[in-house]
Amino acid sequence: MPRHSETKHLPYTPEQLFELVADVKRYHEFLPWVTAVRVRASSDAEMTADLIVGFGAFKERFASRVRKFRPDRIEVDYLEGPLKYLHNEWRFEPAADGGTLVHFSVDFAFRSRIFEAVAGQVFDRALRKMTGAFEQRAAVLYGSSSSSAQSAA
Repeated sequence: MPRHSETKHLPYTPEQLFELVADVKRYHEFLPWVTAVRVRASSDAEMTADLIVGFGAFKERFASRVRKFRPDRIEVDYLEGPLKYLHNEWRFEPAADGGTLVHFSVDFAFRSRIFEAVAGQVFDRALRKMTGAFEQRAAVLYGSSSSSAQSAA
């Protein structure tokens, strides 16, 4: 059961980062392995969406419920697909310098023990690639800052 949490300081406002993470329909534009997105339903407080994730010939659909607590937190819960469960959370805490402390956590398990074993071998690298993609997207959307993103933990 892979679990991961990290905190990073980013030079953007909580509102900017909230908007970036909440904009699920654009994930295929910048997230590695996300090949398509279909938003089933969306409101200011909640969204249900399907993401098609592909690794070479392997493609899977993940359906999730995204709950939005503007501008402080986004919670994602798995609905259907190849996993037993998935929960991830983004929390956006204003920093004294005008930036944001981003607290990210993810906890999930595959239905298949084989996938679980394989995921364990590449989980950390894949997760860092995905969180890095969010940071790069923020720089594209909101500009770079001379105080580049620093890990706080």
